[in-house]
Amino acid sequence: MQFSESWDWERAERVVAESLAPMEEHKWQEEIHVSPDGETAAAIVCIDDGQFGLRMNDTVHDNTFDKAWKPSFSPDGKFCAIVQQDEEWTLAVDGEPWEERYGFVWDPRFSADGSVIAAAVQQDALYGMSVNGAAWETLYENANGFALSENGKRTAAVVQVRSLGQADPVTFREGVYSVAVDGETWDNVFMNAWQPVFSPYAHRVAAQVRLTLYDYSIAVDGILWPMQFQCVWDPCFQPNSSSVVAPVRQGGKWGVAEDGNILWKPRFFNCWHLQYSPDGSKLWGIVAPGYGQFTVALDGKEWNVSAPVVTDLTLSPDGLRAAALGNHDNKAWHLLLDGKAWSGRYDMAWKPVFSANGHHVALRVRSGKRYGIIVNDRPVGGEFDKAWDPAFSPDGTKVLIRGMRGNTLLRIVADVPR
Repeated sequence: MQFSESWDWERAERVVAESLAPMEEHKWQEEIHVSPDGETAAAIVCIDDGQFGLRMNDTVHDNTFDKAWKPSFSPDGKFCAIVQQDEEWTLAVDGEPWEERYGFVWDPRFSADGSVIAAAVQQDALYGMSVNGAAWETLYENANGFALSENGKRTAAVVQVRSLGQADPVTFREGVYSVAVDGETWDNVFMNAWQPVFSPYAHRVAAQVRLTLYDYSIAVDGILWPMQFQCVWDPCFQPNSSSVVAPVRQGGKWGVAEDGNILWKPRFFNCWHLQYSPDGSKLWGIVAPGYGQFTVALDGKEWNVSAPVVTDLTLSPDGLRAAALGNHDNKAWHLLLDGKAWSGRYDMAWKPVFSANGHHVALRVRSGKRYGIIVNDRPVGGEFDKAWDPAFSPDGTKVLIRGMRGNTLLRIVADVPR
């Protein structure tokens, strides 16, 4: 995390809040959320019928709302929630609502540094995005697949640009969807489009598109690849060139295409979640060499270890190592790291976290009703009634643990086990 340099990394176990139990004057309290640095706990509270507030540690913001939902912390520690006032919706940031109001708001998204917050909005039955409280100038009949670039400079969504009548397959097949970037649509129109993806510096946008009932491809800045496929998944930009790769299905098998040309020969039962190393020299993905058996592949070569479910592919900061979660029969979640499985098995596990130097890996897990933090396949910090994802110190020697025992929020900085 880029903000962790300023956090308190003194080795200690500290009580942040003695009791996060609902306050006596409140009717109820929703789920607790904890800031990335572990210094603040927050929750939506019901103060009275039709009156909601935002609690942070032991105080409640003065502003109250008719309704509030989907609370979350931004990367830089701002507490955000979607709120309703006078039958209009907006986003409240640290208790202060945006001035602009909408018919509805959902799907808040944050830039990497937290300075930009975007959300999907609906106003007068038209849809689009709002950025820091300012909506696109043009809204559309339908919008989905909302995206905010990592640097926060651009937004995108799949939008409907032609009206459809009831039971109107002719117009649908002719194409009704496009991609809007900062509210402005591409010239090309497609039968379907999905999930726009930004290049590293947000100069370009790519998306999956459907051309006919049976033909799919990738469009980059509205320009189609020269090849069509039986299906495609999310595209991925090469960090140091203009190239785009995507999983593609050809001849009933999955592989990877680059700018429309086959890069990984289609030989997998599935292939998705492509990620490049920062220097663009390595391409990782989740693949299924056999039916119902998934693993991780590097440059088209799969690991020897597999599982019926593999998810949450995560690369080390330098892109030289990879970790993912594996699951057998929805009972035994475990970590797959560099082609080997950790020994621990858990009822639930969350996305792995690498240290900045890539030497250490941590993850949050649950066994029964108890939560824990596992670092380098060893438990650290004890058990909790609730826990949040861990974070490493910038030098990789310590790990931050955020957990609750009873109603008490603890902030633990522990040494990384070797």
